[in-house]
Parts: sequence; C-alpha cells; structure tokens
Amino acid sequence: MSISHAPPGSPVPDISETPRQDAAGPTPLDLEPVVPVSSRRTRVPRWLRRTTGPVLLLALWQLLSGSGVLAPDVLASPGRIAQVAGDLIADGSLTSAMTTSLQRVAGGLLLGTLVGTGLALVSGLFRVGEDLVDAPVQMLRTVPFVGLIPLFIIWFGIGEAPKIAIITLGVTFPLYLNVYAGIRGVDAQLIEAGESLGLSRWGLVRHVVLPGALPGAMTGLRYSLGIAWLALVFAEQVNADSGIGFLMVQARDFLRTDVIVVCLIVYAFLGLLADFIVRSLERLLLQWRPTFTGR
Repeated sequence: MSISHAPPGSPVPDISETPRQDAAGPTPLDLEPVVPVSSRRTRVPRWLRRTTGPVLLLALWQLLSGSGVLAPDVLASPGRIAQVAGDLIADGSLTSAMTTSLQRVAGGLLLGTLVGTGLALVSGLFRVGEDLVDAPVQMLRTVPFVGLIPLFIIWFGIGEAPKIAIITLGVTFPLYLNVYAGIRGVDAQLIEAGESLGLSRWGLVRHVVLPGALPGAMTGLRYSLGIAWLALVFAEQVNADSGIGFLMVQARDFLRTDVIVVCLIVYAFLGLLADFIVRSLERLLLQWRPTFTGR
C-alpha cells in the first residue's frame, strides 16, 4: 500500500471532516430539496386576474358619477343602469327584445355560413371555381354592407328580410376569406402523403384538406359573429319595431342614456357568449392541434 505525499505548501485535509463509510454503505448527506422559483410564488387564480380590470373600471365609473364629474344626462351611473336593467327584465321588454335579436342573428348567421362556406369550397377546391367566384367576391367585399341598406329596403321591403340580408352579407365575406385561405394553406406534403397512401380525390378532401382548413374556418366564424352583432345594430335601427336596436332608438328619442347603456351591455354580453361557444367548439374539434396557451 503506497501513500501519496502532498506537495509542499498545500493545505493538509482534515480527515475528521471527511464523510466516513462503514460496512453498511455511505452515510446519507443532509441535503435540502431544491424548490423551483415558479412554485414558490403565490399564484393568483386566472379568473380573479381577468375580473380585476372590469371591476376597477366599474369602481372608477361609479366614483366619477357619484362625485358629479359624469352628469346623469351624459352617462348614467352603474347603479342606475343596474336598476333600469332590472325594471326592463321585470316588465319583459328586455327579454322580448333579446329573443327577437337572437332570432335575427341566428337566421343571418346560418345563411351567411352556408353561402360563405359554399363559395369558399368551390373557389378553394377547383381552379375553375376560383376563376369564376373569387374575383366577384373580392369586389363585393370592398363595398360597405351598411351602404346597401337602402337597396335592401327597396328590394325586400321593411320587414325582417332586409335585416337578415344585412347580417347575412356581413357574415359571408369573413367566413369566405378564412375558409378559402385555410384550404389553400394546407401543407402540400400532406397532400402527397395522402396520394401515396392511395386516397382518392374525395378522400384527400375529406381526410386532409377539410381538417387542415378547419382552424381557418373557426377563426372566420369568430370574426363573422362579431360582424353579425355589428350588422344587427344597424339593421335594428332602420324601420324596426322590436329588438334591442328598437329599444335604443326609443331611448335616444327620450335622451335615456341608462337604457342605451343597458342595450349596449346586452349586445356585448351576447357577443361574448357567442364567442365563448365558438371557442369551446374550437377546443372540441381541434384537440389534435397543439397550440400555445400562454405563460
């Protein structure tokens, strides 16, 4: 057994501090577990973070109204608006107006979805269809649909038809553009892989092209819903005798800012609810698609 000598001037190790080993094995070291920094912080629930902004805005609004900075004839206070909303719900006028508006949006959205998706399929799947359909659609979508209201009144009268036609026109073009872009944006390598597996043309469309275009279609549907509510605002303020827009016109004539704000909140709530439904449908249909959800 040889003993190595340390060079001159080097410190002599303290044998008493070195860990000893016995026959049973090495002595366990007293180590503290390392806790990640992200887990040490107290995480605020996401629903609380998302509601903080609106709550602060309402508090500021109430403060300005209570201090007299916002006059009631300019903008009613949140408390007054809540009271008016309760009165409108109690007498049934708000519920009836919401039902009528939802029926108009549903009809226009259904027709616009059928027309926009059908045109996008014809234009996206066939070159002849693109030559015949895409140019006229691109021309028509640059025309403000609000400017067509006088023509719709002349063509369809002053009943429900022009209102649904305005909503249909507003829904068609965003859905067409997104579905068409989704079809043309399908990866060519996926098409080649499908052809190598022996898929027919219909098989490629069904199993490759349509699933690949589905994310664009859902995005287009979300845009279309937003424009549908915007079109409804214009449609219900032209020769309407029911609906949320009709309530706004009456409130405007009597300078009732509280009723106008109630109607705007209802529009916003219905739009948010529709967007939530579409996002839930998107998560259900696009489970195969990994997405970044934020950090």
